[in-house]
Amino acid sequence: MRKLTWQILLFSPLMAAFWGINAPAQAKEAAVDAGVSSVKADQLADTDFGSKQLSVGDFIEANENQRLRQDNGNSGVVSLDQVTSVSQLTDVQPTDWAFQALQSLVERYGCIAGYPDGTFRGNNFMTRYEFAAGLNACLDQIVAIVGGGDDIDPGDLATIRRLQEEFAAELATLRGRVDGLEARVSELEANQFSTTTKLEGEAVFAIADAFGGGNVGVDDNQTVFHNRVRLGFVSSFSGRDQLWTRLDSGNAATFNNLDQGVLTHNFDNGGGVDIGWLAYYFPLGDNVQVYLPASGGLWQDFIPTISPYLEGFTGGENALTSFAESNPIYKIGTDATGVGMTIDLTDSIMLSAGYFAADAFSPNRKEGLFNGNYSIMSQLTFDSGDFQLGLTYNHAFFNGAGAGNDIFGLGPGTTRSVQPFGDAAALYANSYGLSAAFQVSDSFAINAFGGYTNANSRATGKDSAEIWYYGLGLALPDFGGQGNLLGLMAGVEPYVGGFNGSSSRGSGADDTPVHIEAFYRYQLNDNISITPGLIWLSAPQGNQNADDAFVGVLRTTFSF
Repeated sequence: MRKLTWQILLFSPLMAAFWGINAPAQAKEAAVDAGVSSVKADQLADTDFGSKQLSVGDFIEANENQRLRQDNGNSGVVSLDQVTSVSQLTDVQPTDWAFQALQSLVERYGCIAGYPDGTFRGNNFMTRYEFAAGLNACLDQIVAIVGGGDDIDPGDLATIRRLQEEFAAELATLRGRVDGLEARVSELEANQFSTTTKLEGEAVFAIADAFGGGNVGVDDNQTVFHNRVRLGFVSSFSGRDQLWTRLDSGNAATFNNLDQGVLTHNFDNGGGVDIGWLAYYFPLGDNVQVYLPASGGLWQDFIPTISPYLEGFTGGENALTSFAESNPIYKIGTDATGVGMTIDLTDSIMLSAGYFAADAFSPNRKEGLFNGNYSIMSQLTFDSGDFQLGLTYNHAFFNGAGAGNDIFGLGPGTTRSVQPFGDAAALYANSYGLSAAFQVSDSFAINAFGGYTNANSRATGKDSAEIWYYGLGLALPDFGGQGNLLGLMAGVEPYVGGFNGSSSRGSGADDTPVHIEAFYRYQLNDNISITPGLIWLSAPQGNQNADDAFVGVLRTTFSF
């Protein structure tokens, strides 16, 4: 009798649908057999709350998914209480797809247990303790009903025996598959890289050239073959946190005499290996996420940049240039150490704030965590699904130490926009940005941004400079095939619109440096993409009298 009972449980579709055993194809078939629509069964089979990465742009959403896995697992064993009616489960409604199955299991067989708060939590993963408790309740009921077998209706017994014979082959096949899976899992566990860490990587091969701009020397550049490699080690210690350690190597130098159109993969350390990013994400409660970068921190690591499809987080997958990725305000005071925090105020409103210090590692005078270059940013983000809006403020201080005095981390940038008062002039900068995106359809999205920076010199005369930047981007995902992306961007890179004060530069200003970029990412497969593109720059070095410059790129990206 015990053997027969166990065989019944093995093939019972209702049990498979109820317990949510993690075998997608079998779960789908069992759900359909139990009366679930095939569409809903597809959704069940595809559900995977834990596989999503904590990538920068969707960090909050990913942690929300992680919480679905952790509600029942990390704080000890949650006791289960037997229920006698499905109405006792407050989160189960008659409109739920599995209502009839639950009602039968509760009221006919009495083998469904709920949580002490009266909930069933049907969408949650279960612990081994909960499975044992529920299985024990069902076995107790079956034993009570079956007893010694004398009280079983002969017709029911004949049906059970017939089902046993009919499903004998399937059960044998299932046992073989389970044995095979157990062997494969054992092999994976024995040879896995780490129980807490997984490896991710990206390699960019790019052929590029800059031409035009002959009267300012841009045309003197040669055709180059760039490479940049990133290896990331992603560790999680609680299931809700992530420690990122990324190693970078590359030889992708910027073009000579060209101060705009810097490519996202431009990184040159002579082919050595550096720690490009070291950061830790963790939650505080359900609505607060904390970001702690020890090295290489970027604002877009935790603040939504409101630039779907074009934002690539300095990677080699989306836009070709750093300017086309997102609003330049997100590139102020980056590649630093600090702290960031994002708070979900409501389902659609998010507040983000952070502090970065570029010299946090140095104990020298006028440096360190609080006395060197620093940047403070805050943003209020509204997200209604198809429409997103971000209001951003950044306050930064630069002490005038050469390259560390660049306001925008876009590469060289127009000369006066990144160092408006010269290399040795300390300055404060207050920046204001507005970014918006609208998903017109699944195959078309519009991004737009604008920003203004007021830079004030600390030198005699207290000169100030007005810096402007704005752009409009169009994205057509899946254009010409699944995974492909056609992107267009037209805008103006940061430029000095005018000076105020006694500076000898007070009468000067940059000409408007128009930037137009077009690219097409062709996705060969899940791991390889090829992206040709062209960039037109109307005023290299902020001078409209200079010949127009062009940058052509053929980028191949390998990701794993």
